[in-house]
Amino acid sequence: MNRHLISAADLSRDDALLVLDTAAELAQIGGRSIKKLPTLRGRTVVNLFFEDSTRTRISFEAAAKRLSADVINFSAKGSSVSKGESLKDTALTLQAMGADGVVIRHHASGAPLTLTQWVEGSVINAGDGTHEHPTQALLDAYTMRERLGRLEGLRVTIVGDVLHSRVARSNVALLHTLGAEVTLVAPPTLLPVAVGSWPCEIDYALDAVLPKTDVVMMLRVQRERMSAAFFPSAREYSRRYGLDRDRLGRMPEHAIVMHPGPMNRGMEIAAEVADSPRSTIVDQVGNGVSVRMAVLYLLLGGASPAIGGDQREGEL
Repeated sequence: MNRHLISAADLSRDDALLVLDTAAELAQIGGRSIKKLPTLRGRTVVNLFFEDSTRTRISFEAAAKRLSADVINFSAKGSSVSKGESLKDTALTLQAMGADGVVIRHHASGAPLTLTQWVEGSVINAGDGTHEHPTQALLDAYTMRERLGRLEGLRVTIVGDVLHSRVARSNVALLHTLGAEVTLVAPPTLLPVAVGSWPCEIDYALDAVLPKTDVVMMLRVQRERMSAAFFPSAREYSRRYGLDRDRLGRMPEHAIVMHPGPMNRGMEIAAEVADSPRSTIVDQVGNGVSVRMAVLYLLLGGASPAIGGDQREGEL
């Protein structure tokens, strides 16, 4: 694997499968009384978050701590960034502190790639602007494989605000690499200009796609990133692109429902669908810890096996 994880496109098929297989191995410790491994003891992971986050930040923190790494949580609010400190000066400060890995979420697309110029440790993109969110795509692929048993040939439909979604970009790239067939469904106003060059199909009619899909991934409507009216009203959007009980009934019996969160319940997804047995939304959160453990382990160069075969549970 590469030293950094900036884009889902950085991963070859073998790299992606290595992450997923390692995550499956690491998930075993979730059932133990002591959910900790000594694998990254002595290494330091910095969570560098310039945007608000709940799931991703806590997930990375839990993942690093379960691998026994030292964790430093950095928030732009209340730091020198709020006084005007640049990303470069912040990075140089982290470098001086000896960070082995930096997990960064930033409002500017390209910030994680820029950060790699200034730190010697591994940089992991936890979401940059409207660009990418590669670990979300990995945990989504992990969840699909866990629930449906395969990724090759799966028909995945991603619905909603693709224009502002870094999750959609990463998922299209990774799922294509892993052999899935992806279709984007959205209003024309919520599709990027260059979407025609993406390795996926485009459709505008959700009802026509649902009967032939294995996975439906609903995207949050990101109103905080919208500077114009992209659809007439929330009610009209929900009528045409929301996943409710009736639309759930048109999907194949084995098909699952996903959402990267946070959700706008009642808009892109009905509460009864989000809480149904076919929903994997809670599973995605739990799987995120295992997948991010795998990414940290593989990038930070754990010298020992992910789970030592000669270690007894009580000694971990």
